[in-house]
Amino acid sequence: MRRHSLVLRIVGCLFLAQIIAFPIAWLVTIGIGLTGVEFFATSLDELSAIRAKKQIIASLAMNEDKMLEIRPTPDLLEDLKRAPAMKFAAFRSLSRDPVAGSSPELIAMLKPLIEISPTHVHFILPGDPSAIRAGLMEPEWTPFGRLHIAVYGQKFRWGDIFDAAIEETRWLTAYLVMAILMSAGAAWFAVRWGLRPLRRVAVQASRIDMNSLDQRLDANDVSSEVGPLVDAVNDALARLDAGVARQRRFTSNAAHELRTPINVLGVRLDAPEEPTFKNDLKRDHRRIRNIVEQLLASARLDQQSTKLDHTIDLVALTRTIIADAALLALKGRRQIVLDAPRAPVLIEGNRPALESVISNVIDNALRAEPEGGTVHVGVAENATIEVIDHGGGVEETDRDLIFEPFWRKNDSIPGTGLGLAIAKELIDAHRGRIWVEDTPGGGATFKLWFPAATSETHANLNNAHSASRTNARS
Repeated sequence: MRRHSLVLRIVGCLFLAQIIAFPIAWLVTIGIGLTGVEFFATSLDELSAIRAKKQIIASLAMNEDKMLEIRPTPDLLEDLKRAPAMKFAAFRSLSRDPVAGSSPELIAMLKPLIEISPTHVHFILPGDPSAIRAGLMEPEWTPFGRLHIAVYGQKFRWGDIFDAAIEETRWLTAYLVMAILMSAGAAWFAVRWGLRPLRRVAVQASRIDMNSLDQRLDANDVSSEVGPLVDAVNDALARLDAGVARQRRFTSNAAHELRTPINVLGVRLDAPEEPTFKNDLKRDHRRIRNIVEQLLASARLDQQSTKLDHTIDLVALTRTIIADAALLALKGRRQIVLDAPRAPVLIEGNRPALESVISNVIDNALRAEPEGGTVHVGVAENATIEVIDHGGGVEETDRDLIFEPFWRKNDSIPGTGLGLAIAKELIDAHRGRIWVEDTPGGGATFKLWFPAATSETHANLNNAHSASRTNARS
C-alpha cells in the first residue's frame, strides 16, 4: 500500500501557494496603483521604464575619441517615434559626469542628485504636474561599468508587464527563497507537533485485538480536526465489541441448545429395546435438524447473502402463508383471518426471506393464541403487517430481549429462541422494522413495516401486467 507523507504534502502545498500568491499579489498591487491610491499610485507607462533602461544600455558605445556616448539603437529610435517627449540620460557613477547623447534637460535636473549617488529615484519634471512617477533613475551595471541610467516619458507596451515581473522577481529572489524555506520549516514543525496526539492514538490502536475490544482510543488532547476520526473509530470499536460479544453468546447458546438433544439422543441409543425408540429418534432428529437449519440461516445473514432485488406483493404473499397455516390452525382448534386491501402492496425484497419472517411471526401467534381463539392478520397500504394474538402477551421489559438469539423466558417454553431473532435480522436487511405492542384486552400484536417500492417499480410492474394482458389477447 502506497503512503504519502502529510508533512511533505502540506509543505508542498504551501510552497505552491506562495509561488502562485506572489504574481497575484504583484498584479493586485499594480491594479490598486492604477486606480490612483496614494501610496500605490502608478501608471502603465512606469512599467516600461525597465525596457527603456535596457535600450539605453544597449545604445552605449565608444566614439572615435574613446569617449562613451549614447548612440540610439533601432529599437530606441522606434520608441522615440512612439513617444516624442521621451528623454534619457546616463551618468558615470564615479566621476558623476553625464554621458554624451544624454538629454540636456535631464542633465540639468539630475546633476545635483548624482552627487549623493541615489539608488532609486522617481521624479517628475517641472511643467508636467499630471504625470505619476513619470521618470526613473537608478544605478545599473553595464559593459562600461556602473552607470546611473535615467529615463522619462516612455510609453507602455504589453510586453513591459513581463519585464517588470522578471525585474521584481530578481530583486525579491532572496526574500522569496528565505520566506519559502522558513515557511516550509515552520509547516514541518507545526504538522509534526500537531500530529503527536494522532501518533499516540495510533499506538493505542495497534494494541487492540479481538481479546481487548473493550478498550477505546483516548480522545483527550487531540485536535478538533482529528477528534471526529477518533470518535468514529471508538464507535466502530463499540459496535465491533458488541458484535463479537453477540457472536460469542450465540456460539455458547448454540452449543448449549445442541447439547440437550444430543445428550437425550445418547440416552435413547443406550436403550434401543424401548417400543418408542424409532419415533423418539425421529423426533430428536427433527429437533437437531431444526436447530442446525436455523443456525445456517443466521450464518447466511451474517454473510449478507440475502438479495433484495425482487418486487413482492405483501397481500398475495401473506394470503399464501395464511393458506398454508390454516390447516395447522384448525388442528390446534384455532382460527386465522386476513384483513388486506384488494390492491397490491408492493415492496422490494427477497421472497424466501419474507416468507420466513411472516411465517415465523404467524406461527408464534398461533402457539400463543388460546384454543378457540382467532389470530388476526392485517396488511395495510403503507406496507405494514399486523399479527394479533390474544395470549399471554409480552412484558414490556422483554420486548427487546425476544429478538435476541436463543432467548426464552424460561426453559418450559418450546422452541429454540432463534425464530424472532432471525426474523429481525431479515427485516433489518430489508431496511424495515419489527416491534411488539399490547393487544387491547390481552395478548401481543407484532407489527412489521417495510419500505414501499419506488414509483419506478410500480411503473415496471404495470407495464409487465399490460404486456401480459396483450399477449393473452393475441
